[in-house]
Amino acid sequence: MNGRSAVLTGVGVIAPTGIGADDYWKATREGRSALTPIDREGCDRLPLRVAGLVRGFDARSFVEERYLVQTDRFTHFAMAAAALAIDEAGLEVEDPFTVGVVTAAGSGGGEFGQRELQQLWGNGPHHVGPYQSIAWFYAASTGQISIRGGFKGPCGVVAADEAGGLDALAHAARAIGRGTEAVVAGAAEAPIAPYSMVCQLGYPGLSFVEDPERAYLPFDRAAAGFVPAEGGAMFVVEDERHARDRGARVRARLAGHGATFTGAARWAESREGLARAIRGALAEARCAPDEVDVVFADALGVPEADRAEALALVDALGEHAGRVPVTAPKAGTGRAHCGSPALDVAAAVLALENGLIPPTPNTTACEAEIDLVTGYARSAEPRTALVLSRGLMGSNAALVLRRA
Repeated sequence: MNGRSAVLTGVGVIAPTGIGADDYWKATREGRSALTPIDREGCDRLPLRVAGLVRGFDARSFVEERYLVQTDRFTHFAMAAAALAIDEAGLEVEDPFTVGVVTAAGSGGGEFGQRELQQLWGNGPHHVGPYQSIAWFYAASTGQISIRGGFKGPCGVVAADEAGGLDALAHAARAIGRGTEAVVAGAAEAPIAPYSMVCQLGYPGLSFVEDPERAYLPFDRAAAGFVPAEGGAMFVVEDERHARDRGARVRARLAGHGATFTGAARWAESREGLARAIRGALAEARCAPDEVDVVFADALGVPEADRAEALALVDALGEHAGRVPVTAPKAGTGRAHCGSPALDVAAAVLALENGLIPPTPNTTACEAEIDLVTGYARSAEPRTALVLSRGLMGSNAALVLRRA
């Protein structure tokens, strides 16, 4: 991507299936599902019954009190994941202008915003806290991570639908190409609160199935839509030479990215859009279709959308599409908006490192003509992973990762 090589040196994960990359990978490779009935206060009367919830997360263990009171749960997740990634990478900042931050968000700080609006209508404007003006905002995570870390390099926020989770990494890689030494990048979301959930009820394809094991079955003949989730992943993206000079462990290379737009819920049209994004990512990575060793699918769980994704793989990869293993770990976590493709990138990095392709939880009867990995992890020696994402509003993205 743009001359200088961008690599991943740190991976931080906050997911329904685990806190930290190690716990997340253990659950992912075992095909465990964390989908569960929603038990959050105020959500009991909503028709949406199942989601991927992050359990056992104590924000105070990761984030100082002065930041906690200013921010929503989605930023708590992002700050925690960023801290884990920075610690793993061993990143020490000598010149703050050489380190940037890029995050993506699709739902914002709905829980914080709802609480403050209740104060406004219940007790009056003097009871609304000063941080209402910033905590709900999509850019809050970028701002707080950069302030906390003292990072003064190129910073930004991507509002590109769910696919923004991949687009944020592409923005980071291009910042590296323009001379930035490191970028903390990724996405985390927290849309499981009453106000946020009401906003989601109009999404076509949302699953209202009450059985967690049947609620989200991508590519399955019993597919009935998707379930939402919270969580996400953050990464340290570095210039490869800078990383190696300081002795950092290179986890994977960000080799190529492509993005398109085909319109809200136009799943048949997403076939062409996703195929073009895949071709663009492969071209930028200088990667032939038959070099792709594993695909981490978008896997919406809507039959028309799953069919379009399978056909997009055929369009972009040709005959190789029927041979390459395809997996969808998000079937065990739910779809955390921009956080889901970031979690898929984390899973892809760990799959490349460990020589295992994780299975797709719960799905058993694959309808698509793809080699979907189900049941158990598959031993392999993958060198190149293709990660796909589509947003409900029409964005499509593809990211190519190469083993370090």
